[in-house]
Amino acid sequence: MRLASIRHQEQVVPAVMDGDLAVLIDDIARDLVDLAEQGEAGIESVRAALADPKRARIADFGYAAPITRFRRDVLCCGWNYWDHFEESRGKREGQDVDRPNAPTFFTKSPGSVVGPFDPIAFDSTVSSKWDYEAEIALVIGKGGRSIPRARARDHVFGITLANDISQRDLQRRHGGQWLKGKSIDGTMPLGPVIVTPDSCNFDDLWIECLLNGQRMQWASTRQMAFPIDEIIAELSFGMTLNPGDVILTGTPAGIGNAREPPVFLKEGDRVVVSVQGIGELNNRLERVDLRGESEVSVG
Repeated sequence: MRLASIRHQEQVVPAVMDGDLAVLIDDIARDLVDLAEQGEAGIESVRAALADPKRARIADFGYAAPITRFRRDVLCCGWNYWDHFEESRGKREGQDVDRPNAPTFFTKSPGSVVGPFDPIAFDSTVSSKWDYEAEIALVIGKGGRSIPRARARDHVFGITLANDISQRDLQRRHGGQWLKGKSIDGTMPLGPVIVTPDSCNFDDLWIECLLNGQRMQWASTRQMAFPIDEIIAELSFGMTLNPGDVILTGTPAGIGNAREPPVFLKEGDRVVVSVQGIGELNNRLERVDLRGESEVSVG
């Protein structure tokens, strides 16, 4: 099952996809977070709606980010492909560390989230080192704390795609803490749909990132250092996960900052992140005044 938040008649409403057509389910849930909270009962209602031939199939719509209502920051797992960890060794500007023995977690602002085909905000005066990061993202369905690894996948509502656009100089500027260099407004595409666990194989999803048509990243989730169930078990240890929480699971090798010479994003660039069966994020960087009247100088 493929679930989406769509823009239809000047509103954002939840829908289930029937091929390229959208079936509205706003009578079942006000948004996909609400649907996640309903658990299996909500999913059964959506299945019934999808099977109902009397339900209207809508072709005139646009995609919004599937999650539009956040209770907390977007949760993220860094360094989750060892080839990515190794490619950046010696390029972290004095902030290198040894390989971690457990997942590395950080958060980013929900204000960074944009839709799967929306522009990515870009301002070269805020950062001179804009980078792409293609990622699989989990959406939590059943909440819980200290979730055993053996039951971790029971808590997954579905998966979607993210492009964790990063500002490398901001990451280094703030003591190696990643929040600031990951949280610039309007910079993280999410979507296009949430695919439920019965419709995909988490363990072998191939993710690709193209920059202006050139392949920059290409990897399978089999290469993850810490698999999905371990991420959930570790992140929930002593900390409650809630329905609708979004968890980014890390990016593979091929980032711009690790290349020789480095490849950083610029205004007008187009970045496409895709996984077969989920779809693609297709976004262009567009100039936005993110600096305003700030006197902060990043150099």
